[in-house]
Amino acid sequence: MSATTSRGRSRLLTAAVAAGALALTGLSSVVASGASAAGTSATGASTYLVVLSPGSSVSGAAGAIGAAGGRVVSSWSAISVVVASSTSSSFAQTMRAAPGVEGVSATAKFATRIDDASGADTAGTTADAAPAAPTGDTLSGLQWDMDQINAPAAHAVTTGDRSVLVGDIDTGLDYTHPDLAPNVDDSASANCVSGAPVPGKVAAMDDNGHGTHTAGTIAAAANGIGIVGVAPGVRIAGIKAGDANGFFFPEAVVCAFMWAGDHGVAVTNNSYFADPWLFNCRNDVEQRAIWTAERRALAYAQGRGVLVVAAEGNQADDLSHPTLDQTSPDDTTPVTRTVTNACAVFPTEAPGVIGVSATGNLRQKSFYSSFGISTVDVAAPGGDSVLQRTAASPNGRVLSTWPASLLASTCLPARRLVDPSGATYCYQQGTSMASPHVAGVAALVASVTGKRTGALSAAVQNAVNPIACPADTSAYDFFPGLDSGALQTCQGGVGHNSWYGAGEVDAVKAVG
Repeated sequence: MSATTSRGRSRLLTAAVAAGALALTGLSSVVASGASAAGTSATGASTYLVVLSPGSSVSGAAGAIGAAGGRVVSSWSAISVVVASSTSSSFAQTMRAAPGVEGVSATAKFATRIDDASGADTAGTTADAAPAAPTGDTLSGLQWDMDQINAPAAHAVTTGDRSVLVGDIDTGLDYTHPDLAPNVDDSASANCVSGAPVPGKVAAMDDNGHGTHTAGTIAAAANGIGIVGVAPGVRIAGIKAGDANGFFFPEAVVCAFMWAGDHGVAVTNNSYFADPWLFNCRNDVEQRAIWTAERRALAYAQGRGVLVVAAEGNQADDLSHPTLDQTSPDDTTPVTRTVTNACAVFPTEAPGVIGVSATGNLRQKSFYSSFGISTVDVAAPGGDSVLQRTAASPNGRVLSTWPASLLASTCLPARRLVDPSGATYCYQQGTSMASPHVAGVAALVASVTGKRTGALSAAVQNAVNPIACPADTSAYDFFPGLDSGALQTCQGGVGHNSWYGAGEVDAVKAVG
């Protein structure tokens, strides 16, 4: 999640984002026309998630959907979920009464926007000059984040194996960028924004910038141009679930995890939180269908060998002890709600997911990073433009790839860099930037060990440098939780605590 603005502060988890034949196991039908990322179509139709009882036939539900005035957008037989579209105001009520239907929810107001911590401050107004890089690519000297996790040293052991595929579930990626083009897997990329996958890297082209940034951190090629990713030798798939405005709708998130599960993805990076709302309350009748569908899709991917890595978010809140949600839904007017541990942030709090908090160049928690004793598994560099600006990191942010066509419109002037080759880059900060470092480390581990899912997760969490809670947290008092309003505090010991989990990832330990 990069850090955009909610209540004057940014929510992009940056301080947190074609026709073709479909051959998907579990995708029994696709009718993509008319569906839109905003949960409504040009004809005024709304998009719905129809959740059936486990094992129920999605083909059997098609008739009921038609009779209720709807049509099928996509059907996921493996998880008994259907994405439907309808102009009928009574569609949800009618479908809830249909046999075998567990829940129905319209998705339009349940969008989430990538939370970009860049708006959390006004620091960093001067661009960095690129120092000489005697080794590595032309901008490698600016990658304090890679040095901090020992990625260059790890590359002496492995840069990643081509058999390992990382799926970046984000706003797509710029497959034409010279630092990404060598590693983009066309056949494994797709646009899931409508809820029905449109295959191919062209369909998954980034129209926001966020996804290209996270993709570069994971797998920018070691090609003499620009930067080098954590795992420059692996393949990367752009799985576009966020639209041009950075909104991730539930149907897109479900589609993305199903696609990853069916296309040989070993690791997914998830630099966003998915709805309903920031906190998903499974006992809420309106939210339950989406809550269930998203978790079924994630579990399906995990069952197919996918390790899910996710950003903690940029709310500076304790996710293990939630009290209030005041910043969502952010596609409409935020509504203040009292929340408890019956409500969870997806995907970072879902079972089996590696939750990632952000650090700056002083190896301290980034001021905006959310945390939680039960949610943070590891930490990684995400940048900190307020508390951790150093000689190596003058503006506190992380440099990565950015689409040339979007540089002028979506990257602030002081944060832009252009490689001598003409390739374009942007500085960002957020847990969105931290999570892809961990996904890259996981890809390196998978490359040298062949481990997947649970074993891979354990290996990543063991490849860390532990960091203890600070004795004094008053430096963070200027930035209380965006939702709770509480001052930030750290709980736990050096082996595991609420700010750093097991510790900051170390790529050398991962491949050693």
